[in-house]
Amino acid sequence: MALTDAVEIPRRTMVLFFVVDTSGSMTGSKLGAVNTAIEEVIPAIKEISDENADAQIKIAALEFSSGAHWITQNGPMELDQFHWNDLQAAGVTDLGEACKALNEKLSTKAFMKEATGSFAPAIFLLSDGEPTDNWQSGLGILKQNNWFKTAVKVAVAIGDDANKDVLAEFTGTKEAVLEVHNAAALKKMIKFVSVRASQVASKSSNAGAADSGDEQKQAELNANLKELKEDLAASPDNDQEDW
Repeated sequence: MALTDAVEIPRRTMVLFFVVDTSGSMTGSKLGAVNTAIEEVIPAIKEISDENADAQIKIAALEFSSGAHWITQNGPMELDQFHWNDLQAAGVTDLGEACKALNEKLSTKAFMKEATGSFAPAIFLLSDGEPTDNWQSGLGILKQNNWFKTAVKVAVAIGDDANKDVLAEFTGTKEAVLEVHNAAALKKMIKFVSVRASQVASKSSNAGAADSGDEQKQAELNANLKELKEDLAASPDNDQEDW
């Protein structure tokens, strides 16, 4: 075969999951900052995907309040087709239902069924409260999921009422839990985490449905998060406490 006839190797997919608390306590500047930040960061994630020879990044989004609802009901979406519609706040904080919904889709029969294969996903959880349902049961089911085990995970505790211990149970480590108290810092945090999680999770390692380098990827992301925490601590954005 001539060099000019070389066949392009299809890229594997890496899905970035946004799991967003839309309970009533998120009303106002909290959810407003989330909506603005996610909408604004999509072009940056698309740029990362376009420049990555190994991975195509797609987006999946789940909101939870009184129950859980997939925004991307038909599966992960390509970035040039994904448009963020502002979420509205109402209801309670059914984190357990969100975990069960996530578990159902983290499957090769659902959101991880790409023909080219998938990298382990990146999962980004944002919440401002205390779970109101049996979150331990839902999270227990999710923790048995192999895709979840190998995913890079990060959570943001929005305000003083967010239960950081619960979020650490979700991520598997307190290092992957960030805390924020105002809209400016929240927007900065969402943009940074979305970009870095996408960059880290879409790096190529040994072939396979679940990458052997996933623990290293989480450690790399945690190091990035430590830098972000230090940056926010020294930033005027973090001085004001609105929540």
